[in-house]
Amino acid sequence: MSSKIFSATTIGLDSEPIEVESDISAGLGNFIVVGLPDTAVQEARERVRSAIKNSSFSFPQTRITINLAPADIKKEGPIFDLPIAISILLADSKNFIPKINLEKSIFIGELALDGRLRKVNGVLPIALMAEKLKFENLFLPKENIKEASLIKGINIVPIKNLNEIVEYLLGNKKIKTLNTENIKIKNIQKFKIDFQDIHGQEFAKKALEIAAAGAHNVLFNGPPGAGKTMLANAFPSILPPLTEKEILETTKIYSVLGKLSVKKPLITIRPFRNPHHTSSYVALVGGGTYPKPGEISLAHRGVLFLDEFPEFNRQVLESLRQPLEDGQITVSRAQGSLVFPAKFILIAAQNPCPCGYYTDPDKECVCSANQIIKYQRKISGPLLDRIDLNIDLQKVKTEKLITKGDAENSESIRNRVIKARKMQKNRFKKENIITNSEMSTKQTEKYCQTDKESSLLLKQAIEKFNLSARSYFRILKLARTIADLNESEEIKKEHIAEALQYRPKSN
Repeated sequence: MSSKIFSATTIGLDSEPIEVESDISAGLGNFIVVGLPDTAVQEARERVRSAIKNSSFSFPQTRITINLAPADIKKEGPIFDLPIAISILLADSKNFIPKINLEKSIFIGELALDGRLRKVNGVLPIALMAEKLKFENLFLPKENIKEASLIKGINIVPIKNLNEIVEYLLGNKKIKTLNTENIKIKNIQKFKIDFQDIHGQEFAKKALEIAAAGAHNVLFNGPPGAGKTMLANAFPSILPPLTEKEILETTKIYSVLGKLSVKKPLITIRPFRNPHHTSSYVALVGGGTYPKPGEISLAHRGVLFLDEFPEFNRQVLESLRQPLEDGQITVSRAQGSLVFPAKFILIAAQNPCPCGYYTDPDKECVCSANQIIKYQRKISGPLLDRIDLNIDLQKVKTEKLITKGDAENSESIRNRVIKARKMQKNRFKKENIITNSEMSTKQTEKYCQTDKESSLLLKQAIEKFNLSARSYFRILKLARTIADLNESEEIKKEHIAEALQYRPKSN
């Protein structure tokens, strides 16, 4: 006899339905899986065999053929254990007549040898696909239920073991399914560092406020101890909360990579990724034989902090140019190309020279002029051109460190950022963007119009500092954000002037 049910596989960040077909025929006992399975899928034969036997079902001692269709899509991981087991039981038993519409159901899950179900990766994109293709039921391990809770319009059935799902399919057992319509996402944010804890550096704090409001990129340049890392670590405390759409986008990435846990099934706070400067190209950008997202995609809708910026491999740094411009990264391999989202705020920090003390008034720099020039040239012009806010830092004086000031806290700054973001939301309600930094050239011309005084100042700056076309449009976007923070619908001369002071001094 034969049977067919549905499962799913994930390619990049998207899922495809997979038909799991079982055929039990006469012949010597043999169990084969076809349809381009990887090693983990091939090993499912032993897990499924033991799970069925240890769940008090009989395992066919004849020839079993499992086909995973379509055959040209690579099948990875232990996610097919459950659908293979169910399809074998259906094909082997005339009395196993489910009361559930299997043509409208998807089965996923890894089986333990005793029949228990273990959690799997990539549940969220599978749930999204199931909802889009009008499947009615999604059977999954109980530990994955909260991850799938973001998706409305599908019946999510959490399963503990193989016996339980068989009894449920036969109508002999009831399982409490998830009502996704009533799920409320708790967005509780706790931060280790508050802006109130940072003494001095008011110029840098203002720059970070602008960066948070418009999702602009920042480069800190200063000697050791100036506060670069502390400022970067405090930055998430002034970012607005993730929207439900953004939670879906970020959780999807973490789901595919298996970085969600039972305690943390959803990404409800903005990611803050801080890869070490020894990170490889694949670790940062993404890749592998079957490409997976890297650190820049894990930072999607959040922050990518690159400390010791010039110490990163040149190839790694240059790979940032596409995501900083387009908000996505294309990873090409022999098997094909995949596009991963990468809309993050870059915060980079660097010392002015190899020893770090070139701009320090209290310590003498021991680097030669050639070493300094070589060190500073590690960051290419095109990459620097994509960074909107360039901040030179100096060490905070002792008096400010030991004096308790009345610095503004993160909450009040965050409130201004949220207000500026609301202005952008209203502005771009007919566009497919969220923040000012995402504007295209055409959108910048539409939403960043300037008066005569502002245009004259900008023209003079372009001629004096020999700014590129990219710099011109980035200055306009930055000025638009500064105007939003000042609750101004028009970009004024002072907004342009403030935006210009954040350009690199070398320009």
